[in-house]
Amino acid sequence: MATGNVVFETTAQNTRMLERRIENKLRESLGIEVPTFIRSDAQVAEIADYLPFQASENDAAELNIIFLADELDEQQVQKLMALETGADEFHVHGREIYWLRRRKPGGSAFSSVPLEKTIGLPFTIRGSRTVKKLAEKYHPGKS
Repeated sequence: MATGNVVFETTAQNTRMLERRIENKLRESLGIEVPTFIRSDAQVAEIADYLPFQASENDAAELNIIFLADELDEQQVQKLMALETGADEFHVHGREIYWLRRRKPGGSAFSSVPLEKTIGLPFTIRGSRTVKKLAEKYHPGKS
């Protein structure tokens, strides 16, 4: 299934409840489960500005950001770190996993399928450039 970004304004304080409401409406409309991950404009800016790896690696490789609904527990983090290779490195920060890929997609045998099986949670992946563009557009001056 294709995923996308939706930008909206809300006065809701409980984003977890809002995520569940959106998921329920999508399930009713589409007939399938659609996990939803809400981040405020300030959170997107923080995520975009976070540098989990050395500056040279952040610039020289592909950096993907994996969005989760909840933080990983210690066992999930350990299993995730066991997936690291010379080409793929992970860093967990809050409800995000930063995935450094030293080779472009297609050049690395690693895909997101082992991630799904390893962490056992729904997630969505965005490239760091996409996250930076969203932060610049919706939280200008912070990224």
